[in-house]
Amino acid sequence: MRKYYEFVVEGLILLSAIASIIFVLLILIFLLKEGFMLFRTIGVFDFLFGNRWYPISEPPRFGILPLILGSLWVTLGATVIAVPLGIACAIFIGEIAPGWLREILKAGVELLAAIPSIVLGFIGLVTLVPLVKKLFGLPTGLTALSGSIMLAFMAMPTIVSIMEDALNAVPRGYREGSIAMGATQWQTIRRIVLPSASSGIVAAVMLGIGRVIGETMAVMMITGNAAVIPNSFFQPVRTMTATIAAEMGETVQGSEHYFALFAIGIVLFAITFAVNLLADLSLHRKQTIG
Repeated sequence: MRKYYEFVVEGLILLSAIASIIFVLLILIFLLKEGFMLFRTIGVFDFLFGNRWYPISEPPRFGILPLILGSLWVTLGATVIAVPLGIACAIFIGEIAPGWLREILKAGVELLAAIPSIVLGFIGLVTLVPLVKKLFGLPTGLTALSGSIMLAFMAMPTIVSIMEDALNAVPRGYREGSIAMGATQWQTIRRIVLPSASSGIVAAVMLGIGRVIGETMAVMMITGNAAVIPNSFFQPVRTMTATIAAEMGETVQGSEHYFALFAIGIVLFAITFAVNLLADLSLHRKQTIG
């Protein structure tokens, strides 16, 4: 009976894995089918490296370099803010805070993850945007910096929650052995716990970056939606996700503009795949070295 139960469970897990792969392949095929129609009239180089996105001009321009750079600036800023704060919060919750406080903080972090992005975008629009404008003396607070701060806030719950689980997965004997040899608590955390949980930390960072790259409504509300090549974090930008969300409902199905939005989806898919591939290679490299 036990072998039969294990066989059924293994079969269900295998079917789930196969279904996930099939769904991803179907999504990719659908994107390729629609997006590649654009390249009948526009070159791939002109699409990726063109610096003008004017889909309703005459003739239309479909250069997405400003959109790619806008997404990268916002993602970079959010990562720089969220990763150090996320690691610090995870260490405090998992290693330093007393039990009663740990449970309260974990519940609070998970509650933050449940807040809809549109709500966070609205909060950022009425609070963060005016603050950024006032602090830095800018003509507008709708900038890449505002988007980075808000996206960092949105990615923090994912990063903190997964990192804290990774820290808890480190055997307690590692900590006890380190302290028994005379190490302080901080030395134990820095030299024993963090290296042991490195794979979980990398996974948390990658998932946080994935959340940032794929976010739509918040960045559409507070980054200014200016399709120009940014030179600093204090300029308005437009991301690829915001472009798809803002323009898909207004375009004519089957037009060049329609196909261009699907081509942007292909680029987003490729970037997400590259991020996950780099994370996987990093994890395997750590395991090989270990």
